[in-house]
Amino acid sequence: MKSDLITALRQNHALEHATISLLTRKLDSNVRIIGRSTFDGFYIYGSVPSKAVREAATEGLDRLQNGERELGVSPLCGTNIMVAGILAGVACLIALGGKNRGQRLSLAIMAATGAIIAAQPIGRAAQKYLTTSTNLSDVTIKRITRRGAGARILYKVETARVESSSVA
Repeated sequence: MKSDLITALRQNHALEHATISLLTRKLDSNVRIIGRSTFDGFYIYGSVPSKAVREAATEGLDRLQNGERELGVSPLCGTNIMVAGILAGVACLIALGGKNRGQRLSLAIMAATGAIIAAQPIGRAAQKYLTTSTNLSDVTIKRITRRGAGARILYKVETARVESSSVA
C-alpha cells in the first residue's frame, strides 16, 4: 500500500510537470503558475483558463503515456532547489571545517558555488529517478475542479489508477 501511494505521488508529479510545461508554452509568458503534487492528483495555482488546464493535463498524460518522458522532468521543480540547498550546505560544512572558519570563508563560497552548479544535473537525476515516474500507463484523469477568482485561482486535477487488465 505504501509503495502504491509513493508510485501515485511520483506519477502525479510527472503529470504536474508535463501539464505546467504545456501550459507555459501555450499561454502568455508572464503568467505565473505553481504546481503541487498529491497522492490523488495535483494542484495548479495560477490565473489560467479552465480550458487550457484541461487541454494541457489531457495532452500531458497522453504524451507521457506515449513515451515523451522528458515532459516529466522540469528545470523549475522544487527538487532542484532542495538538492542545491543540501549540496551547498554540505559543501560549506566541509570547507569550513572545525577551526579558522573566518580564513576559510572564500573556500566555503567556492565550494557552495560548485555545489550549486553540480546541483543542476543532480536535481534533474533526482527528479527522474526519485521524485517522478513517467510510467503513467495505468493513470487516468478523473476530474478537474476550479476554485477561486481573479488572481487567486486553484485547480485540482484528480487522477485515478485503472486496473492493469483494463490498460490497453
